[in-house]
Amino acid sequence: MASIRRRKPVEPSNTSVQKEEEEDEEEEDHSKNEHRRKSDKKSKPKWSCVDNCCWMVITGPLPDSPGVKLRKEGLKAKHPVVFVPGIVTAGLELWEGHQCADGLFRKRLWGGTFGEVYKRPLCWVEHMSLDNETGLDPPGIRVRPVCGLVAADYFAPGYFVWAVLIANLARIGYEEKTMYMASYDWRLSFQNTEVRDQTLSRIKSNIELMVEANGGNKAVIIPHSMGVLYFLHFMKWVEAPAPMGAGGGPDWCAKHIKAVVNIGGPFLGVPKAVAGLFSAEARDIAVARAIAPGVLNNGFQTLQHMMRMSRTWDSTMSMIPKGGDTIWGDLDWSPEEGYSPMKRKQRNTDTQKASQDDPETEISQTKRANYGRIISFGRDVAEALSSDIERIDFRDAVKGQSVANTSCRDVWTEYHDMGYGGIKAVAEYKVYTAESMIDLLRFVAPKMMERGSAHFSYGIADYLDDPKYQHYKYWSNPLETKLPNAPEMEIFSLYGVGVPTERAYVYKLSPSAECTIPFQIDTSADEHDEDSCLKGGVYSVDGDETVPVLSSGFMCAKGWRGKTRFNPSGSRTYIREYAHSPPANFLEGRGTQSGAHVDIMGNFALIEDVMRVAAGATGEELGGDQVYSDIFKWSEKINLQL
Repeated sequence: MASIRRRKPVEPSNTSVQKEEEEDEEEEDHSKNEHRRKSDKKSKPKWSCVDNCCWMVITGPLPDSPGVKLRKEGLKAKHPVVFVPGIVTAGLELWEGHQCADGLFRKRLWGGTFGEVYKRPLCWVEHMSLDNETGLDPPGIRVRPVCGLVAADYFAPGYFVWAVLIANLARIGYEEKTMYMASYDWRLSFQNTEVRDQTLSRIKSNIELMVEANGGNKAVIIPHSMGVLYFLHFMKWVEAPAPMGAGGGPDWCAKHIKAVVNIGGPFLGVPKAVAGLFSAEARDIAVARAIAPGVLNNGFQTLQHMMRMSRTWDSTMSMIPKGGDTIWGDLDWSPEEGYSPMKRKQRNTDTQKASQDDPETEISQTKRANYGRIISFGRDVAEALSSDIERIDFRDAVKGQSVANTSCRDVWTEYHDMGYGGIKAVAEYKVYTAESMIDLLRFVAPKMMERGSAHFSYGIADYLDDPKYQHYKYWSNPLETKLPNAPEMEIFSLYGVGVPTERAYVYKLSPSAECTIPFQIDTSADEHDEDSCLKGGVYSVDGDETVPVLSSGFMCAKGWRGKTRFNPSGSRTYIREYAHSPPANFLEGRGTQSGAHVDIMGNFALIEDVMRVAAGATGEELGGDQVYSDIFKWSEKINLQL
């Protein structure tokens, strides 16, 4: 039962004091009253609504923060910790720019207040873009990552990313010499962060120094979001021979890393990345364009400029779905088929056995979602039998004469090279799975994908000992590389569940207009059934709002579980899921039980788990797996050689 938190009775108000004094005037002389009145004014605190009735809230007792709770238990700092931020959450600052950026030396272009976006938007886009040929700095521009914990403690004023975790770790004795923010320029391909900034070398040196300075206690690495893929790349780079790698030797990770505690990891990519690269939108952008199309399609041409800028960021291609149709499904099948938002079972520990022993989760009586069809042109195509879909191959289509005039060419990235023939060919293929989607992106953005294919790969290795997999382009794909030979190193996957997460899209051709991106999500494709997975042209599954459960959980549930060809030394893996619970009222801010992709960084249960590992706990001591989703059942449906 909820309790009412009461405050101690407040002192009488000034009005009541005055009345009492008037009644006592006959017994006390005026001078004593004056003396007492002056004394009261000095001793009484100023009345404040914050300290009195206005903030009386019916609620339960506020829990201790994880840091306070664990300090009471006697936990102390032990293992040095390294934070690896994800895409867009770490600050970038200007070191050299063009004339339009005068006065911005070492000012944040990304993160902070984003003031320059509003003051000089085109200048900001120019300086946040990379060279479209090299993926590195454009001539005369140098934007570099902010250093230190401040690089990603807050994304913007009041909007925390790592700040809550840092503050709680400080409660048990951590400080800057035992915490390191491995900030990097998240726009670059992973290998290019070393080529340009020697970031990977800096991370290696800092880990070695922290381990040595802390009595040999190995480091606990805490990557978030795309930082998970970045650190996968690092673990291969640090042990690989020079010049491609650091030459640290095959036992570097075993000597220096206790655990890798991944948070919200897109191990196998995210469909949301496809929508971003294909049409510069996802669910939120599509809804905004449907409500106010003129805002995004005209004037500053926001989406077009965003596409031009983001398509120069090679890192975005690291999150294209990996594993093809084997992982994500085809026209007729997907691991999550039958998922129903209203019937998501809650599971607890020992869930692998529960998933195997329990009967199949009931399949929703609403229309079946074909999640393997990541992009469908038209809702009818998304729902049709595959045998009824007539498709015309787009791969060899003639793109035709450009549909854009010369004034658009500084706005469009590569669509200005595509004529009506190419646009029509894309739509007439009608439906794209994870495998054909790679060809689609190569067709509509050949320059971007040419750069990306030099740094990333999206397949499944047939034979991991093939020398070709020694190349860095495979290092961030867990299906084309091996974990380090570190049997004592533990791998955790921590992520939120219970939040609708983008999995597939219904598209349509945009209305013909100069400088308009030719494809857009069809927000009219909607089912009003509460149990439907289709809302506003987007099919959703279980996840953390950004990363589907399948991507966050599969490797630790199956791909790396036990000794497999992807985990030959048998490093132990654990899944810790956190069921989303939104804040109860505005006083809770973003909440302490959120499972959303960024807000989970303030989740008390997750923070406690991370702190216990940093203080020395093993995965078994945490309680092993904690699972609420169907990740084990879905993983078993995937036919992958282990």
